[in-house]
Amino acid sequence: MSKKYLMGIDEGSQSAKITIFDIVGNIVCEAREPLRPYDLPKPGYVEHPDDDWWDAICKASKKCMDKFEGDPKDILGIGLCTIRCCRAYLKEDGTLAQPALSWMDIRVSQPYEHVNPDVKYIAASSGYITHRLTGERKDTVANYEYGWPVDVDKWQWSDDPEAYKATGMPREMLFDLVMPGDVLGYVTEEAAEATGLPRGVPVVATSNDKAVEGLGTGCMGDKTACISLGTYTTAMMEGKENLKGTSYAWPKFSCVPNKYFYDSNGIRRGMWTVSWFRDVLGDSYIQMAKEKGMSAEELLSEEAEKVPAGSDGLMTVLDWLAPVDARYKKGIMIGFDGRHTRGHIYRSILEAVAMTIKGHTEDMVNEVGVTLDKIIITGGGSNSDLFMQIFADVFNLPAVRNVVNGAAGLGSAICAAVATDVYGSFEEAVERMVKIQDTFVPNPENVELYKKMIPIYKDITVHTDEVLKKTYELFE
Repeated sequence: MSKKYLMGIDEGSQSAKITIFDIVGNIVCEAREPLRPYDLPKPGYVEHPDDDWWDAICKASKKCMDKFEGDPKDILGIGLCTIRCCRAYLKEDGTLAQPALSWMDIRVSQPYEHVNPDVKYIAASSGYITHRLTGERKDTVANYEYGWPVDVDKWQWSDDPEAYKATGMPREMLFDLVMPGDVLGYVTEEAAEATGLPRGVPVVATSNDKAVEGLGTGCMGDKTACISLGTYTTAMMEGKENLKGTSYAWPKFSCVPNKYFYDSNGIRRGMWTVSWFRDVLGDSYIQMAKEKGMSAEELLSEEAEKVPAGSDGLMTVLDWLAPVDARYKKGIMIGFDGRHTRGHIYRSILEAVAMTIKGHTEDMVNEVGVTLDKIIITGGGSNSDLFMQIFADVFNLPAVRNVVNGAAGLGSAICAAVATDVYGSFEEAVERMVKIQDTFVPNPENVELYKKMIPIYKDITVHTDEVLKKTYELFE
């Protein structure tokens, strides 16, 4: 009997990642294609250039299929996960009528205005890619959140005409919705030629990218939180209901139909700041790392491991992308003295991510009324032992790293496994496909230091906001 496979598509803010798994969650082969830099035509506008979403998926898929040594006919299904809170404006034939909007674009939080007569349909990123892959005008309901006329309790488009008026989106401009784990359609001949994917394989609905990532980590139950180290860094946990009137626990659609996943508040440019610092160091540093047989991040981690917890008093505030309601905010590094090195700056950024998310996570679990007993760390940053230990020490909880840390790809494959009856439930699929690699336990000495440091850290912006408001008037 031939071996069977499942595929996960994970298109995030920075790249398209394609992974083929066996049915017990082992990676068979994978490939990625970076997205191009955003176009920034005016303040607050953040657009994806040309047809970047689709082009990146086509290139990554071809690279992945070139590596695949199995029979393409044995790929049972493809789970599709794309970045949430984006918006695509489509012509009648389903191609882009204008550049797709990033989740960072201010227009995605505003009602749609029909000023481009070429626009026939409005879709989330997942709807657009679904149409390119299958020709169907369908999408997962679970990738439609704020700014769309959706009924979150009923998991369908709203029955209230006022919802369409408020969002500016008439029903006829919206795709039909299906549940996570449902088949959206089948790869067309045209799409197969463009991507290298096998024609006719089912494309399966997932959820919003963070919920898919949470599923791929095995984050289930009310005592575990998942920390997603992405461009938008946040904490997540499984929830039982669509909470109303919350301030810190934001209910989202889960990958499991009729269940919810809670988001904490997050860092708008979390791991992006790590990449920013690497790039600031320049090509010479990257070349130096290569000569040592390392990536720039690995070399920075090696330097930062020599730095004590607390970075000798250097603290970083991660406001590299200001929120819409506080445009004056900027990133801050405070507490420099002659001891500080590259390693100090790098460790300070990692500590800032961990301490900021610790605060957001505490707010979320306190509002929900639960107590955590472990955290799961996912994303590229979880490859760093130093970063994992910082999380364990800051949270004073065991920090788990899974074998597969590209969890959105695995979560997508889990959805495909359920849709194609490889497993009878999401719970069974998670049990069979998600595997723990390492657990980092808290260092008591560092735990005590961070307990003293965090209240000071939280208080920094109380003192700096007034200065930044004044400089904003000069450098807007």
